[in-house]
Amino acid sequence: KRMMRAARSTCAAALLRTSSAYAASTLDAALPPWWKDASATQQMDFYVASGLMGSMVLAAFVLLAGIQAPYGRYSSGTWGILMNGKLAWVLQELPAFAIPTAFFAYHHPSPSTSSLANQILVCLFCAHYFNRTFIFPLRIRGGKPTPVSVFFMAFCFCVTNGWLQARALTVFNAYGKEWLTDPRFLVGVPLFLAGMAINIHADHILTNLRKPGETGYKIPKGGMFDYVSGANFFGECLEWTGFAIACWNFPACAFAISVWCNIGPRAIQHHQWYKSKFDDYPKQRKALIPFLI
Repeated sequence: KRMMRAARSTCAAALLRTSSAYAASTLDAALPPWWKDASATQQMDFYVASGLMGSMVLAAFVLLAGIQAPYGRYSSGTWGILMNGKLAWVLQELPAFAIPTAFFAYHHPSPSTSSLANQILVCLFCAHYFNRTFIFPLRIRGGKPTPVSVFFMAFCFCVTNGWLQARALTVFNAYGKEWLTDPRFLVGVPLFLAGMAINIHADHILTNLRKPGETGYKIPKGGMFDYVSGANFFGECLEWTGFAIACWNFPACAFAISVWCNIGPRAIQHHQWYKSKFDDYPKQRKALIPFLI
């Protein structure tokens, strides 16, 4: 009996080893080549980017269910202590500008930071956040306070995303000269620039709706506002879609999806708010995407 039990145990152990080896080989065969070649830190960034994107997808469902993000015109004290809205903008956006700048300075010269394509992509990313950190807040007239809780969530997002994009463009990926003529780069960069121009122009229209001393809201007109209620949001979504195409890496793709999930529902909420507040609101105007949504 002891010999039979020993034999069964040996057979079971051998079967388990064989099954484990087969499962491991099957899983290894199913993994894409880029995952096998990725370092442990790259794989960690993949998980972090996936988590960031997943949280924004969940946030989109919450926002589309009717919950309004309590900042700007929807600012509310029910979310806790309030802080100055302009200060919140500067502090929450600053990490997304400072982290890539610091990474580039620290790692230069390197294959990544010496690549012209990488330099262009880093400059595009930093240019957006330079505007959002140092220019846009100063142009806000009045502005409502922001809950500290909302500021903290935005701050954490910018820290995490700034870290991910910085590592992708200054550490892990080094684009060769051929990338400058790759269709993805040639499509993505102009798309980003067009989106940034739309975003800045829309912000200009919004900040100049009120004359000095005026309060209340007006219907924005001109530029992309003739087509969508969220022209500034459409421009930003276009920016990061172009950025994702030009970079063609997972962190940039995850960021673009996160942007659509975060500010896309806000554009829809703005559209509904405008229609409920103004009887003469243009009926042909869409919420986010011209002629579609």
